[in-house]
This record gives sequence, structure tokens and C-alpha cells, in this order.
Amino acid sequence: MESIFHEKQEGSLCAQHCLNNLLQGEYFTPVDLSSIAHQLDEEERMRMAEGGMASEEYRTFLQQPSGNMDDSGFFSIQVISNALGVWGLELILFNSREYQSLMINPINEKAFICNYKEHWFTIRKLGQQWFNLNSLLTGPELISDTYLALFLAQLQQEGYSIFVIRGNLPECEAEQILRIMRVQQEQRPRLIGEDEAQSSSEMMGLGLEDDGVDEDEEELRRALALSRQDMDVEDEEADLRRAIQLSMQGSVMSNKPSESKVGNVKSSSQAAGSAAGEAQTETLTAEELRRRRQAYFDR
Repeated sequence: MESIFHEKQEGSLCAQHCLNNLLQGEYFTPVDLSSIAHQLDEEERMRMAEGGMASEEYRTFLQQPSGNMDDSGFFSIQVISNALGVWGLELILFNSREYQSLMINPINEKAFICNYKEHWFTIRKLGQQWFNLNSLLTGPELISDTYLALFLAQLQQEGYSIFVIRGNLPECEAEQILRIMRVQQEQRPRLIGEDEAQSSSEMMGLGLEDDGVDEDEEELRRALALSRQDMDVEDEEADLRRAIQLSMQGSVMSNKPSESKVGNVKSSSQAAGSAAGEAQTETLTAEELRRRRQAYFDR
């Protein structure tokens, strides 16, 4: 089924995916659909203005957000209908009295567009087989002729609005290939979220637990490193406190009377030299303390 074009979900652009999966190619972009939505908004504004631009209804209309698009990427059925009109295609409500009165077997149609809670997706016939081209699936899902009517009935029961596509769809590679061959699907596609969840579980089973242990060990190593750093800071702080204490003791000793040096009789020149040396030592110690204190607070 590689030839089947299947655009997967991105953001809330399901209307774009629905149209492109229906037409089997990158026919529309968000910019294209936004342009159609703005055109519809302008047409609605002009109709409202006919009742008087000073009317309360017109002012209320201008204050309301667009009903044809929003910032999430949602587009209304009117936008989709106008986009299909470019290709000569039209929408008919599947459960309308007009269509039901025709009593047409669904397998004789060409395609359906389904909507529920602002999500759009396509069911299309390619060759002689039907495919669910929901952008939320990991790939196209083969639907048998027998199951098609049941599938549509189930969607209606779940609250989906279903539209029949009428007109000639553009020719595509998948249509050409599946006209001359039928495909079989050995494994059903899953929802994109379920596929990612299973892949994650499989990766966990292949050894991501070990990676988790490695992360724990790495965190432990970081914690130990921070602990050692804190210990170093605490050691430096203790050294600083001791140095300040010694400095204060030295200052007290220097203010004591000279008799503290009795027994060490020196000449006047030696005493002067000794005093100068002590003064220089005290000055260097003070500067060193200031440097260490500044370094500590800088850290």
C-alpha cells in the first residue's frame, strides 16, 4: 500500500489532511484553507452589513471570532465544501432524507468525509477496495465491502457527521495500481499515540532500565561533587574564622606593655628593627585576610 497517499496528523490540521488524503496528494496547505476561510468571513460580513452597519447585530457580528477557522487549525464544513468545489466536487449529508431516499449501497460510492468534535477524516475507494485514511492512524486501513456499511453505521452511532463525495476525483497513482490488483493487509494500523506508546514500551524492554540506573548513578555523582564542594567551602570558612581570631589576638598582644619582652634585652636599633618587622608582619596579615575574605564572598 506504499502507493496510497496518507498524510498523518500534525497539530490540529485534520481538515487539510482529510482533503489531501481524499484527493491523494498535497493539494491544500493551511494558507490555502485560511484564504478560503477569510473569503467566507468577508462574504458573511457583507451580508450582515446589508442590514445596516450601525445595527446592533452587525456590531455583535464583528466582535465574534470567525466561525470558519480558529488559531488551532480547525476549518469549518463550509471551508471544506468550497475547497472541494474548486475540483468540481460536492458534499451530500449521508443521513439526509434526500440521500437516504435514493437507497444507494455505500460500496457504490467513491468516498466519504466524516467529522466528530472538529476532527475530519476520509474514507475512500481506490480501485475496487475501500480504505480508512484517518490521519490519526499510522497508515491506511483496509475496509472490506461487507464491513463498510457496518463501519458507517457505527460512526453514526458514535455521533459522527458523514458526507458523501459526489463528482470526479482527480486521477492518482494508487487508483491506477489498485485497478489491476488487490491488496491484503496483514496487520491493522494503530492510532499514532498507541504506536508511540508501544514503541516506548518496547524500548523500555530492550534496556532503558539500565539507562535509568545510569542516570541515577550520574545524579549520585553530581550530589557527591556538590557535597565535596560544600565541605571545601565550610573548611575555608573555618580557616577564615580562625585567621580572624588570631588576628584579633595579635592586635591585643601588640597593645600590651613592653614588659612582655623583659628578658630579651636588645639595643635600641635592634628594638626599632624588631618593631618595624612586627609592623610589616601585621600589615601583610591584614591584607591577606582581606584578600581571603573577598575571595570567600566572591565565591
